[in-house]
Amino acid sequence: MSDPIPYTKPSITDLEVRHTTDAAANGWGAQCYDYIHRFEDLFRAHLGVSHAVATSSCTGAMEMGLAALGIGAGDEVILADTNWIATAAPICHLGAVPVFVDILSDSWCIDPAAARAAITPRTKAIVATHLYGNLCDMDALKALAMTYSLALIEDAAEALGAQYRGQRAGSLGTFGTFSFHGTKTMTTGEGGMFVTNDQALFDRVETLANHGRSKTQTKQFWADVVGYKFKMSNIQAALGCAQMERIDELTARKYEIFARYRDAFAGIKGLSMNAETEGCRIGAWMPTLVFDPAMGITREDLIAAFKAKNIDARVFFWPLSDQPMFEAVRSNEKAWSIPGRAINLPSFHDMTAVQIERVIDVVTDAIARAAP
Repeated sequence: MSDPIPYTKPSITDLEVRHTTDAAANGWGAQCYDYIHRFEDLFRAHLGVSHAVATSSCTGAMEMGLAALGIGAGDEVILADTNWIATAAPICHLGAVPVFVDILSDSWCIDPAAARAAITPRTKAIVATHLYGNLCDMDALKALAMTYSLALIEDAAEALGAQYRGQRAGSLGTFGTFSFHGTKTMTTGEGGMFVTNDQALFDRVETLANHGRSKTQTKQFWADVVGYKFKMSNIQAALGCAQMERIDELTARKYEIFARYRDAFAGIKGLSMNAETEGCRIGAWMPTLVFDPAMGITREDLIAAFKAKNIDARVFFWPLSDQPMFEAVRSNEKAWSIPGRAINLPSFHDMTAVQIERVIDVVTDAIARAAP
């Protein structure tokens, strides 16, 4: 059998090893936050935002941002039904209610019209998840948020490298969050980032992130509010600093792999991939194929075909409202229909041309077998 192909893995070089070794050897005492602060500075500059807080996860960044906005019991937060549970979990942890709406058929991101229809007097925010590095319709969502005085939150966990009309994904909303899990375009092992241009919101999150201890507080071991322990470690941040020094290389390689897949499948009737609109560039974190129902190709068919070739493909996100902790929203037709006929393709920095062609061959063979 051919060597296995994982669906994703990080790119770690001698640079990352040197930075993390230095942090492990010397990043203690007075130096225990040095790499964290450096990482935040590098990320803030790259994204073009005013403030950044490194966190233990994107989920933690999301929860602190929501808490800092005052979102709590009984409040409603609108988000796409197509999402990973990590986007909804912080809403639930705060006692608020996630309201699931349908997605667009091309980007698979939240449908602004569906979001508008879901707004009630209890709505406090809309979450724009840039799914798989695709981009939400931020112009429409920003107009909606402004009209109804709502917070617009960017879940950019998967969107590093994506740009919307000259601005980087994650920099356009009330706040944005990023993930540096080992599967992402850049990694700190586990970890995340909260970003915003709102000074007051940043101040509240910075306090929450430090066990509720304000930076202006002079008393030692004194908490001003009940906060969180969602801080990133200095060693993780050292890894992040090295990855940020390579960020253009890392994001460009992701796009190269996506472009090869896109070229290979161009012109196949009934097959669609991650969509780009004029003036935008997707992050290409996870190249994805969606098959028209008429093609008769199912998720199970594809998983079996890839497994037979020792390739680890990944399923499209199930709708959150299909999961046992939530009430089913069957009216979200696209969110419920697409997962059964879609697949995420392997994509990682060190993926070889031969490996990419192996993936392409599995797809083309599956299409040929399904043809009448």
